[in-house]
Formats: sequence, C-alpha cells, structure tokens
Amino acid sequence: MNGLPLAFDMPPPHESIEEMAASQVSDAAAMQRLALQCRPVVIRGVLAHWPAVDAARRGAADALAYLRQFAAGHRAEYFSADADLAGRYHYGEGPGGFNFTRKTASVKDALDRIEDNALGEGTETAYLGSLPADIHYPGFAQANGCDLLPSGVHPRLWVGNRSTVACHYDVYDNLACVVAGRRRFTVYPPDAIGDLYIGPIDHTLSGQPVSLADGAGEADPRYPRFALAKERAMAVELAPGDALYLPKLWWHQVEATEPLNILANYWWDGFSAGPDSPYAAMMLAMITLAERPAEERAAWRAFYDHYVFRERGHPLAHMPEAQHGVLGRLSENYGRIRTMVMRMLRAG
Repeated sequence: MNGLPLAFDMPPPHESIEEMAASQVSDAAAMQRLALQCRPVVIRGVLAHWPAVDAARRGAADALAYLRQFAAGHRAEYFSADADLAGRYHYGEGPGGFNFTRKTASVKDALDRIEDNALGEGTETAYLGSLPADIHYPGFAQANGCDLLPSGVHPRLWVGNRSTVACHYDVYDNLACVVAGRRRFTVYPPDAIGDLYIGPIDHTLSGQPVSLADGAGEADPRYPRFALAKERAMAVELAPGDALYLPKLWWHQVEATEPLNILANYWWDGFSAGPDSPYAAMMLAMITLAERPAEERAAWRAFYDHYVFRERGHPLAHMPEAQHGVLGRLSENYGRIRTMVMRMLRAG
C-alpha cells in the first residue's frame, strides 16, 4: 500500500435503499428499466473492473497518480475551507455568505493541494467538483468505460479531501460511481421538500438549493418539521467500484469520508421528449401562479392534474385518437406545442 489511506410510492420510515449486483444491471437497457421505477438503487461492484478503481485499491497515492496522467492542465474552480470545518461546505460568514472560498488553479496544482491536505501537510480541505472528464481529464472516460448509459452521456469527476456536500437534488438522473475512498449518501424522497427547510434558489453553494435543516443538529428549534424528514431518510455507504442510481429530485447529502476521495458521476435524462426542462416549466409556473388567490390556484391545480399529470389517463381518451390535435402523440406534436408557448411568451 502507498502512503495515503483510502410522484412515487414514497418509502415508509427507515426503509433501506434497494441493492443489486452488477450482473443484474449490465447494460443500458437494464439501466433504463431501473430508471423507470424512479427509486434509488445501489449497484455493488458494477465498476470494479475500471483501471482507476484498480489504482485506488493500491492506495490513494496511486489513485491520484493514475488521475494525473489524464489531467490536461486547464484551470478550474475549486473549493477550500479551514481544516477545522472538516469539509462541511455550507453557508457562513465568509466571502459571499459561505464558510468556504472559491479558488482557481490548474487542475494539476489543485490535485497537489488535495494530496498535501490528505497527507496532513496542508491546513485546509479542498475539492474539485463536477469537472467534465472529456475537457479536464481527456481519455479517462475511454479508459474507464460505462456500458449502462447512452453513448452521448459523459462522466464528471469529483476529487477532494473529507467533505460533506449539503443535502440537495439534481434535475437529471444521476449515476454516482465511487472510484477512491468511500461515500456515504443520506437520501430523502422528493416530497420531503417541505420538511427539509430549503434555502434560496438563486444564492446557492454550487448550483442547486440546499437543505438548511440537514446537518444543523438534532432538535434545532428553527426546523421543527425536520424530524419528519429524518424518519424517512435512507443511508448507504459505497466503496470503490460501487454505484448509486439517484432519480431526479431525490434529495441527498453526500459525505466523502477518507482523506482522499474520487467519484465519477453521470447526469442524463432518459425520458426527455425535447430540449425543454421540467424545471424551466416550474419557474414559469411560479411567476404565473404562486401569488394568485388560493381558490384560483386550486382551480389551476385541477387543470394541471388533468392535462399534465394525468392520474386518470389521457385527457382525450373518450375521443378517437385522430381528433386529439396537439394532445396527440407528443413525439408528433412537441414542436407544435412549443411554438404555441413561444408565441404566448412573445405576446406577453
């Protein structure tokens, strides 16, 4: 060893995250079937064959040496914080209202800083997050291939010391793959949002809004409903070679527990009908509906349930399909509906 250590059926309280063996999810078709369930699933050892994971088995120093051979030398932003914060990046009294600072350096220099911290020679913790591998580590994806996703889906790499990434959600499906170190995920279902006390959506740590209650301490009087979310939390620890599938909108706190940790993740949307995102639709709905009278909001909710969420089936199921107009097959009407919406926005 080298010198460094290494609208769903929501879950009832204390349910565990489902686990599968690598043989059960072996290709993109199997992954698509899994994603249809919209439930988190751990896939043990699915990436154990990666050369990067093999390097990590020999020690964290070897894991970093393996990664450095791909580093292109581009500059990137990374987080750093005092060591006494133990890598818990969150809001605070520092620059911009956070307890960490954002710095820019070449990826190679940042990796050196991360290694120094891991050896105990630094006075901080640091991590490089969400760097597209094709840009910053060209060749990594080709050497460490993933057959579970469509060919156009590419990995991002997260490299750092011990850290706790605040509880947040993703607007894409996420396959999180541990390369080195260990990751502990604490997961909450989407409808726990009201009990997690979410912070601002436009002043965030790194893109997505985060829970203010998660990690604030037990029985914090500012967050009385958080106990309801805790009852539904599911936690799992991943080792190198393991992967966690997280559906869109599932809340998750991520703890990297070793002095040196590497994770590759893939974001994709296997069910998109076009370029427009559900999040954009929600933002537009906020400015058009959020402050209307309660009774009017209830009326619009009925229309959304009927036309969008369709719990009772297609809104024109009582008519021949040839008469469905723009409510016909979305594959044939996506462009027509989008043109109608754009005309409405321009007219406004």
